[in-house]
Amino acid sequence: MTIDTKSRHITPAGGNVFLDLGFGPEEAAALQAESKRVISEKLAIKESLMGELADWISEQNLKQADAAQILGVTRPRVSDVINKKSIKFTIDALVDMLTRTGKHVRLSVQ
Repeated sequence: MTIDTKSRHITPAGGNVFLDLGFGPEEAAALQAESKRVISEKLAIKESLMGELADWISEQNLKQADAAQILGVTRPRVSDVINKKSIKFTIDALVDMLTRTGKHVRLSVQ
């Protein structure tokens, strides 16, 4: 038995995947806008958490290797935090690292 793994269609960069999935133009535009809004909010949360971690590392005068040991991650991961490579982290992972610093993360819903 063989499994067909060929891609039949790829949405081009800047395209609207919702149009490609068969939604009408107005609904596809609305879904794309909502998707972009949600992604933007999550990236802002990640960047805020990463900023807190970078500030803590700086305030403690830690080298990346020392921070990595405390945070329970590798040195390259600390570099990714400092350089705000948010795509490489989940919110959970960043909250876990902040907890290891002794900081408490509080969620506020508006």
